[in-house]
Formats: sequence, C-alpha cells, structure tokens
Amino acid sequence: MSTSQPEASRQPEDGTTPDNLLHARTGTDVSPEDLVLASGKDLTPQNLEWARRKLAEEGPAALDKILP
Repeated sequence: MSTSQPEASRQPEDGTTPDNLLHARTGTDVSPEDLVLASGKDLTPQNLEWARRKLAEEGPAALDKILP
C-alpha cells in the first residue's frame, strides 16, 4: 500500500470502508423534509409531523439511523 495516503483514508485489506470514513451528513442542520425524503416517504403533513417528532427525540442522529 502506498505511504502517500493518510492512515485514515486507506482502505482495509478486505475492501470495506471503515465506519469512521462513512458520513451521512455534511454538518448542516437536518430538517424534517430531509428526514422524510431520506426515509423514502412522500412529503405529506403526516410524514412531516412524524419527522418533527423523531428529530425532537433523537436529534440529527435520526438521519444517521435511516441512511446506510
């Protein structure tokens, strides 16, 4: 393996990406619309209310739990 790559960006021998290199968010706030769309649901008043409740309970980690 080349030594020009930083340790954190190197791929493990089995070809899987380590968890510390996987990111679901860009560091910006997560909106209810983001959560609804990431879950594959339509933007309806009921789904937006579901997303508001989920964000209130779990914070931005709610999006991380939905995305692979």
